[in-house]
Amino acid sequence: MLFRTGPFLTRLESSLPQLTDTLDLLYGGRPLEPNDQLIDFHIQVRRRPGLRGRLRPQAVFSTDMDTPFYPFPLDQAYPLFEWGLNYCIAMQSHQYLMLHSAVLEKNGKVLLLPAPPGSGKSTLCAALSYRGWRLLSDEFGLLRPDSGEIEPLPRPIPLKNRSIDVFKAFEPAAIVGPTYPGTRKGDVAHVHPGKEALRRWREAARPAWVVFPQFDPDATTRLHDFAKGRAFLKLSGNAFNYPLQGRRGFHAVNRIIRECSTWYLPFRTLDEAVGVLDELATNPPNA
Repeated sequence: MLFRTGPFLTRLESSLPQLTDTLDLLYGGRPLEPNDQLIDFHIQVRRRPGLRGRLRPQAVFSTDMDTPFYPFPLDQAYPLFEWGLNYCIAMQSHQYLMLHSAVLEKNGKVLLLPAPPGSGKSTLCAALSYRGWRLLSDEFGLLRPDSGEIEPLPRPIPLKNRSIDVFKAFEPAAIVGPTYPGTRKGDVAHVHPGKEALRRWREAARPAWVVFPQFDPDATTRLHDFAKGRAFLKLSGNAFNYPLQGRRGFHAVNRIIRECSTWYLPFRTLDEAVGVLDELATNPPNA
């Protein structure tokens, strides 16, 4: 199977229906590339062989003869593939500054949502992607250091635990893959990135807003000014390969902070957060 995710072309070898059926659902509609194209990632997800594989069915991820993970239960082959693809991108894509951030676009301008696990970032990202924002990425904000643009990497958005039902209630018509209970990150399900995001995967855009989200059921949902110096530290701290980038990484983050407005957003509900960010995109306070 050959498929494209943003700038990357991946060849996957697998005959596991637990994986291929979900790939068809969540990656379906992406045009296959000609076989003479340069392949970025060669991935295999196979059933573990031998006696152990028969007694305890497991899936094994490998890439270019490297097996970076312990085997997963066979029925978790799809989450294993997604985390393995993350591994490939993180290890081999240092031409970009890789921000741990959700990235969405509206009206030609990019919103960065950098945040650690547990902040509600992915749930808010999924909600925005079904309310008129174009998804560029949920996990990797691929910044071109020379131009300051974000490279689109539209992939299924992973949701965990309670956020799965929260999002399904928010958008019942969304395409959501199976829920995989009891993974190493808890219960996990993936949201389709949307046809518009897939169609426009070549369209990079420049950041305009950096918003640090935090789900808080007791909060009043509103934007707070976030000091530029603190924003620089938090954004650089949320970059996977910032230390490897050296001076180039420093100047790239500094450029974002200098050119963007920076905010902190505690939010109580998805509807409230989407409304606040729609208002930011339509009537920015510093316009």
